[in-house]
Amino acid sequence: MAVTPEQILQDLKAGKYAPVYFLQGEEPYYIDQITDYIDDNCLNETEKGFNQTIMYGKDVNVGQIVTAARRFPMMSDRQVVIVKEAKDIQDLNKEEGQSLLMNYLDNPVPSTVLVFAHKHKKVDGRRPLSKTLGKKAILLTTTKLRDYEVPKWIEGFAKDKGFKIGYQSVQMLAEYLGNNLERLSNEINKIAINLKEGEEITPAHIQKYVGINKDYNVFELQNAISAGDVLKANRIVNYFAANIRANSIIPMIALLYGYYTKLLLLHSSKDKSDSGLARAIGVPPFIVKEYKIAAGRYPIDKVMQCISLLREADLRSKGVDSGSMPEEEILRELVFKLMH
Repeated sequence: MAVTPEQILQDLKAGKYAPVYFLQGEEPYYIDQITDYIDDNCLNETEKGFNQTIMYGKDVNVGQIVTAARRFPMMSDRQVVIVKEAKDIQDLNKEEGQSLLMNYLDNPVPSTVLVFAHKHKKVDGRRPLSKTLGKKAILLTTTKLRDYEVPKWIEGFAKDKGFKIGYQSVQMLAEYLGNNLERLSNEINKIAINLKEGEEITPAHIQKYVGINKDYNVFELQNAISAGDVLKANRIVNYFAANIRANSIIPMIALLYGYYTKLLLLHSSKDKSDSGLARAIGVPPFIVKEYKIAAGRYPIDKVMQCISLLREADLRSKGVDSGSMPEEEILRELVFKLMH
């Protein structure tokens, strides 16, 4: 049965364990989270000695896994078999191996909790095994979050931890940490242990505990460009240029591209109400005013020109038609052109 990570964790926390979990896909965060929960909580420390088996895909075949799963627990109600790096199981992609696993899935041992941590890859959806897993196991398929989904994930994660977080703080974390959920969760946890429950995570907290400068970051550069504040934009560019290795131009281009794309969507939206524009560009309604002001400074033809400039800078940063121009100079020139 295909389910969400939240559904699986909810059942596990309620003490409901299934005979087989097959956790696969591009996003390892949820696979690790579920595997670790079963590892830590399914058995107590006394039971683990005889009843918990950890295997690694590259060292085993399906037959060895099934043999381990068919054993009965000793002095415990259940046993746990966890197969890490399951994408490397020697014969999982071969007909014989898949047949062995499907036979086990037809009649799994109820006292065994068998977990496949199949990170960074999926089994071939065209093969019978995939369909059998979907019907007879707890099947989780994870995908990487898209950039526009990251802010909502950050808000939800902070809320689940018992903290508030404002729009600017969310954007700072999303811009600098991207869609790496493990890194995002680690950094938010790092902040959380220094705050009281219910407090708001602010840019100052992010600067102090994560190391992102609240005055010199891509978000502030975007604001300076949007407001036409040449002095502030130049100050931030100089800060970045002084340590360009730690402030690569590529994520800056990605963020600014997203910003001008939102302006393009705003200009094109038929619903000009704040709520309609918020839906169109994917921001909270209280932020729309800032985009409307920016749209006044950037008519649609200017927005298209800026997107073209960003595309050109992206190519040059990757060595296309850049000559010997260093990255910091590409950044300086890009910001100057965007603002003039």
